[in-house]
Amino acid sequence: MNNIQEFLPYILKHENISRIEDKTLLIGDRRSYPFEKKFYKAENVFEAASAIKNMVTQGGGPLEVALNSLVLIAKQNGKCEKAFKEGVTALINSRPTNTTMARELKCVLPTIINSFECDNFVSKVEEIVNNRLDYYDSCYDKMSDIGSHLINDEDGILTTCFPEHSFFLSLYKARLANKRFCVFAPETRPYLQGARLTSSSLSLMGFDHYLITDNMVGTFMREGKINKYMTAADLALKDLTVVNKIGTFQNAVVAATFNIPYYAFAISFDQTKKDFNDIVIEYRDSEEVKNFRGVKTTLDSVNAIYPCFDIIPSKYVSGVITPDKLFLNGEKR
Repeated sequence: MNNIQEFLPYILKHENISRIEDKTLLIGDRRSYPFEKKFYKAENVFEAASAIKNMVTQGGGPLEVALNSLVLIAKQNGKCEKAFKEGVTALINSRPTNTTMARELKCVLPTIINSFECDNFVSKVEEIVNNRLDYYDSCYDKMSDIGSHLINDEDGILTTCFPEHSFFLSLYKARLANKRFCVFAPETRPYLQGARLTSSSLSLMGFDHYLITDNMVGTFMREGKINKYMTAADLALKDLTVVNKIGTFQNAVVAATFNIPYYAFAISFDQTKKDFNDIVIEYRDSEEVKNFRGVKTTLDSVNAIYPCFDIIPSKYVSGVITPDKLFLNGEKR
């Protein structure tokens, strides 16, 4: 596809993830979607990092917010190496589990610093960032080519949380190939990304779908209504260990029980981590489990705990879809 943006749902379009207006970074506030289309205003890179930490955006969103934050730093601080390094550190520390943003920032920062000699420095940073955004769009396009071929006519497809660009593009391309399918989206407590983000996007794009609660997965697999499992990956290792939103692991185990393949989309493998022992799982404030959008769901005296990501051992992963190829479990790598 020449431009994938026109085929993506509202919250995955570049301008709705984040954009700069003057010297302010506007970040699409996924906490209020789909009830409101609001934007969080970050006046500097540290407010952008705080927005990422506080779930204004999530999944693939932090990557784009981080890249646009580099333009914001350039506009506000000019050719100041300290400002860029401090900003990048704040962004990296905002979400420790998903390392794609961290690896991208560490890769692009030297390029920006080497551009200090350019006369029109801000324009150069904008060019660097736009090139990186185009690169990721091309990755999503390539991954969805693979993903769409994995979808068969009459499939019932389970996902978890918000499966991001490549999944929705896979569905779009499968529909172009006249394949019929139905997507099952668990609600994804405690933020309900599956209900608010995934299901609303499926509905607006006209895909057959069902919103289900998190504990219905086994029943629909046993009844034969679900025969494929596909998610995004917040992190993937070369041995096909996958990290994704909490709940992904138990769904993968149930899928394996019924011989249902599980595929995860990943931009790249994190080569800095040898195995699951190197993975840092983010724990969030337990109060997030005890309420939703300000409405309490239990007593203040109740104890709660919230690890927000799962580690899915490779034995439960049928394959990892990357821009280069589908890495199948058991193949020689």
